[in-house]
Amino acid sequence: MSAVPSLERIRRAQELLATYFPVTRLLAAPALARPASQFYLKLEMELPTGSFKPRGALCALTCNLQRRAVKEVVASSTGNHGAAVAWAAKTLNIPATIFLPGNPNPVKRKRIADLGARVVEAGGDDLAHAFQLASEYARRPGVYFLNDATDPDLTAGPATIGLEIVEQLPEVAAIFVPMGDTALIRGVAAAVKQLSPKVKVIGVQAERAPSYFLSWKAGKVVPTDTCDTCADGLATRTPEAENVVAIRELVDDVVLVGEQEMLDAIGSLYSTMGITAEPAGAAATAAYRKHADVAGQNVALVTGMNITDAVRQRAGLPAAS
Repeated sequence: MSAVPSLERIRRAQELLATYFPVTRLLAAPALARPASQFYLKLEMELPTGSFKPRGALCALTCNLQRRAVKEVVASSTGNHGAAVAWAAKTLNIPATIFLPGNPNPVKRKRIADLGARVVEAGGDDLAHAFQLASEYARRPGVYFLNDATDPDLTAGPATIGLEIVEQLPEVAAIFVPMGDTALIRGVAAAVKQLSPKVKVIGVQAERAPSYFLSWKAGKVVPTDTCDTCADGLATRTPEAENVVAIRELVDDVVLVGEQEMLDAIGSLYSTMGITAEPAGAAATAAYRKHADVAGQNVALVTGMNITDAVRQRAGLPAAS
């Protein structure tokens, strides 16, 4: 299967997900709008586990259970994907093991553990070692490695966000989408471009984790030595070649946002809208404020709310209750 899902597959995913949770809200945010445009927030942090990730995890695990016996599902993750896999596994009564990098986001780690998954801290500064250990573990009989970056069944899940936006806002002009491993933007763009090709899809990466930005610009895989950003959900440094091809075909532009710009966006979302967002979850809002040049209706995805106390303090938010 392609890295880009067909509209038929996306609609099947939409039917599946509708049995587990409602459509997420699209909320007007006039206080954050730039001149000559209207601004809306797609509130993906309202889903179970506080991020958009359950869409893909549930779709992928369901598809694999229909094909074969799965004794256990494993994932490597900086946090939100791991929590989504843990939630999907609990929902479908499958054991889960989640491999995390060293010093993981404690909020996300706790969420994974609270969902009943076994947590393995693999060490290392990024996902590379966790991915290696998860891959080795998945060689056991009956173990399914649900890889966020490459699983062909996963992308139809986040693609349903694109369907929802077009249904909720038929005249949408531009959508800002955070880019980590690109499953989200590949899905959203696949849905939107098949329904409304004139809509601009704009990817957002952190300045300190720009691997897919550089790859999109160059038309080839451009890894980076580090991905040291407060936005752990955007911390990728080794792009997948097939994903680079897909975003080159689907994504109209890719922009970068800085650490302080994401922190400022977290503060603005909270002070004007009462929305709590983690750095990756606020990245699209930061990009809209910095780069928006499309008149009309602009949408930014708020993709997650699992923010650490340290980042809350840096962004000027009150301590978590």
